[in-house]
Amino acid sequence: MIEENHTKVTEFVFVGLVDSPKMELLSFIVILIIYLITLTGNLGMIILIRISSQLQSPMYFFLSHLSFLDFGYSSAIAPKMLANILADKKSISYANCAAQMYFFIFCASTECILLAAMAYDRYMAICNPLLYVVTMSPKVCTVLVAGSYLIGLVNAVTQTASTFQLSFCGSNVINHFFCDVPPLLSLSCTDTSINEMVLFIFATILGIFTSTEIMVSYAFILTAILRINSSEGKQKAFSTCASHLAAVTIFYGTTVFMYLRPSSSYVLDQDKWASVFYTIVIPMLNPLIYSLRNKEVKNAIHLDLKILEKQERYAAGPFC
Repeated sequence: MIEENHTKVTEFVFVGLVDSPKMELLSFIVILIIYLITLTGNLGMIILIRISSQLQSPMYFFLSHLSFLDFGYSSAIAPKMLANILADKKSISYANCAAQMYFFIFCASTECILLAAMAYDRYMAICNPLLYVVTMSPKVCTVLVAGSYLIGLVNAVTQTASTFQLSFCGSNVINHFFCDVPPLLSLSCTDTSINEMVLFIFATILGIFTSTEIMVSYAFILTAILRINSSEGKQKAFSTCASHLAAVTIFYGTTVFMYLRPSSSYVLDQDKWASVFYTIVIPMLNPLIYSLRNKEVKNAIHLDLKILEKQERYAAGPFC
């Protein structure tokens, strides 16, 4: 019976963000620019961390994976979104819709756990600096990152499988610009109460557990910073956390708003604009936040540029 119901819908059609052709062109240009900045910023951050000897601490190990996840879930959404903006029929196949949902949930939920691991890393660096090297060893960091990916995988498989076991035998028009769980649940012609419960449970576990861990970590960090006598020491300690705190605030502010609510409170026309922020804008902001506010990243960029300049001069020969 499930197999028969699945064959009734072979593709989904997106409503998209705007209706006006002029606004579509404008939104295409803006989103394309944002996506190109996202690709450049995140891939550049990954490469810089890999090649720079100054950025080999646990914090930058986590940051390289954060950039990878930002690149991942932005790329799961933006290319298809850009293609559909200029297309007459904004459609996506049934299988591609499932794949898009899976990769988005996997990267976004993994990032949620990774941000909590990064908060723990900052806690150890500031509150237990003498034990930091031992506690945040390469093995521990690898386990934390692997655990983040594992939890993200479980969430993605569960959400995608439970959503696409539903029957879609009516309208196939999604009032959104990508395949997310809430708008697809609204299209199902069967009872979605279990799916809503699963969504809420996972969102609660990921959101409440990780946000609590982050808040507790920063409570201890703030206490430790206030105990520092010199203003310079306080500023230096706070600067090591400012970038991560800004990224956490932006990420949780939108995702908690989207998923920790009952389905009756969803207003899809408004929610899809909130979705633009956390699917398109946040992946662009994270590398900018970390690069603009972090002196070590700036120094590494300047150092690598100097090295490249010297290499170019050496390759050019003595006549240049």
